[in-house]
Amino acid sequence: MAFLEFKNVRIAGISAGVPEKKICNLDIKDISADYDSAAFVETTGVLERRVDSQLTASDLCVPAAEKLIADLKWDKSEIDALIFVSQYADYILPATACIIQDRIGLSKECYAMDIALGCSGWVYGLSSAASLLGGGNFKKVLLMVGDARRRAVYDDPLFGFAGAVTAIEYVEGEKGFQFHFGTDGSGFDAIIVPDGGARNQFTEQSLSIEDVEGKKQHRLQSRMKGMDVFSFGITTAPRSIKKLAEHYNFNYLDADFYVFHQANMKMNNMIAKKLKLASEKVPSCMYHFGNTSSASIPLTIVTQLKGKCESKARFVCCGFGVGLSWGTVAFDTKNIIVSELVEVRTGEADKKYVV
Repeated sequence: MAFLEFKNVRIAGISAGVPEKKICNLDIKDISADYDSAAFVETTGVLERRVDSQLTASDLCVPAAEKLIADLKWDKSEIDALIFVSQYADYILPATACIIQDRIGLSKECYAMDIALGCSGWVYGLSSAASLLGGGNFKKVLLMVGDARRRAVYDDPLFGFAGAVTAIEYVEGEKGFQFHFGTDGSGFDAIIVPDGGARNQFTEQSLSIEDVEGKKQHRLQSRMKGMDVFSFGITTAPRSIKKLAEHYNFNYLDADFYVFHQANMKMNNMIAKKLKLASEKVPSCMYHFGNTSSASIPLTIVTQLKGKCESKARFVCCGFGVGLSWGTVAFDTKNIIVSELVEVRTGEADKKYVV
């Protein structure tokens, strides 16, 4: 059973970065013959997104990290570990976490690691950070999550770019985190980029345009079996939350906020309805930012709950999607720092790290 609990750890702060550039989905007309922009916005809840073909996920995470470190007044030399979670790393190798360590000037004694996950990535990354801190040897960890699909800026009106940073620290006596995880690899192709990895390496044919459920795509772009993912999400998320609450003997209805992966509004409304949650306790940021993959949960906290969760609050968060994988976490916040949203301009990537 994939239940985990880590005590003596807490979230110290959260920040997020997005491109300054905006795209309004009502202005997009030529995705496919049957695409109706107004109907799409009404169904998904995604009006606009932040995108910029010149920025990667790390370009969004780095300024957000600098902002959060300054707000926390943390000494960079005391940050023991850096975890970077993304489906779109800067390079196949080296790990992007290694590059970020140098970009923000962390100690060369810093533990740095990449995790290749999407929609469930923040919850998985949080458990990895908590496990490093749990023994008390590490005191401060930065978790960076996000995606920037540089090959698919305008052609998919659901997805936006974002990076988010969570600062986690060891504090004796803190209640910590309680987790439930799951995986169903039989759905590996429900959300997939077919080419570019070791299984199907890049060839000229990878750039040939194919018709994928009415959309024109090549094999280096992510493709999704929409109905399969929808059915998976509305079934798995409520079940995981209930399992977590039952295992750790708490009433999930007592939480102050429920933050779900921002897949689409219809899906999240159905999840909330199944769990009988009050709408004011289920914040959403997808109207202005779209589906931002692993960044969507912390981005929602930064943009929708700043001023509401710095004091004591109880959270239940659930991420679900590509893999297929899912993760749910329950935790309390008290006196955390939530930084102002960082807007990143084109050209702010450090050219030193571009080969």
